[in-house]
Amino acid sequence: MVPHLITALTGPINELEQRIIDSMPAIERWFRLEWMEHTPPFYCSVDIRNAGFKLAPVDTNLYPGGWNNLTSEMLPLAVQAAMAAIEKICPEARNLLLIPENHTRNLFYLSNVAQLQRIFHMAGLNVRIGSINPDIKTDTTIDLPSGDSVLLEPVIRTQRRLGLKNFDPCTILLNNDLSAGVPGILEDLNEQFLLPPLHAGWHVRRKTHHFTTYEEVSKRFGKMLGIDPWLINPMFSQCGQVNFNEGTGFECVREEVDALLTRIRRKYKEYGILEKPFVVIKADNGTYGMGIMTVRDAKEVDQLNRRTRNKMSVIKDGQAVNEVIIQEGVITHERLNDAVAEPVVYMMDRYVVGGFYRVHAERGVDENLNAPGSSFVPLAFEQSAHTPQPGVKPGLSTPNRFYMYGVIGRLAMLAASLELEAHDPQAEQYD
Repeated sequence: MVPHLITALTGPINELEQRIIDSMPAIERWFRLEWMEHTPPFYCSVDIRNAGFKLAPVDTNLYPGGWNNLTSEMLPLAVQAAMAAIEKICPEARNLLLIPENHTRNLFYLSNVAQLQRIFHMAGLNVRIGSINPDIKTDTTIDLPSGDSVLLEPVIRTQRRLGLKNFDPCTILLNNDLSAGVPGILEDLNEQFLLPPLHAGWHVRRKTHHFTTYEEVSKRFGKMLGIDPWLINPMFSQCGQVNFNEGTGFECVREEVDALLTRIRRKYKEYGILEKPFVVIKADNGTYGMGIMTVRDAKEVDQLNRRTRNKMSVIKDGQAVNEVIIQEGVITHERLNDAVAEPVVYMMDRYVVGGFYRVHAERGVDENLNAPGSSFVPLAFEQSAHTPQPGVKPGLSTPNRFYMYGVIGRLAMLAASLELEAHDPQAEQYD
């Protein structure tokens, strides 16, 4: 079932929506040419916010969890995309080793691992789950709420290869974002394909790198469509050398918040938008909705209480936050049963394969929804991500809205592709 959307469609987004739908042949050709030049990330998910007057990505994850949130109708699309992705990398692949995160008590996360295993099994691969958690010393079966179970096996490292007992994979798929760095067991695998590459992990990646690249992509896309790229691009700035525990580096944050709010107000005035602007301060690396706060006035930076500073000081795996991205806040006008919602789009290879709404009944339109208490409502993209309905008024056609999300998701995926190319250590060796 496709959930009903209640969206306040006002201002330029109507025109933008119509422009994108009318330009579908040009857009698809544009993407086709881009993918001839660049390799898409193996898989990714993109958080999108729809303000009614603006539609933009706010985060891009290259090790997406949450595959269990997608509707069963998306399975054939995901399987086809998995086939295409594997075929390009290792056409003769028979065995795939899936390496998950180390937190084995999170049954919701392990349900995501089980779904990934199912997708690649249906794509024609023998899939086993290898744990790099030092606590997993023997084969460990964990039962899931759905009635499924996952078998975690301790990985075995030989001189050049990584595998399991009696299992030698040609391809290793990471579903572990490497926030705490690269375990030595994953390094120097010269005879196996590791997907995504190690430099896609959060120990290297920065959100500011991604959104710098996305800004360039949105400019080129905007020029092709004849639109202001701001309508699909969140402005941002950065501060390094911040210490939330000691309260140092806040001057930079305050100045950048003030400057960004001024730029947003200017844009709001240009488009006659009456909303109160805000910014989101996030750790420049990391995921899981940690290290995030909403600010509406630069003075708030100096008034952070101890609890907020503690919350901002560390992210996943206890990593300290020293660099932050200050991002233009994009409100969400999406609702499901009166609760605030935001779409999350999932892609594999260069294909949109599905998505869901992240819903949070206790959060406002200008707050982070990736927080305890959120729930997930799947979206069926099987017919709609690539097939808008020409002639149907924007906003009344659910497929038109899904097509929009798919376009924005693919723009963010293209930016991730360029970002990975720019920071590829092997490419630097050959320069």
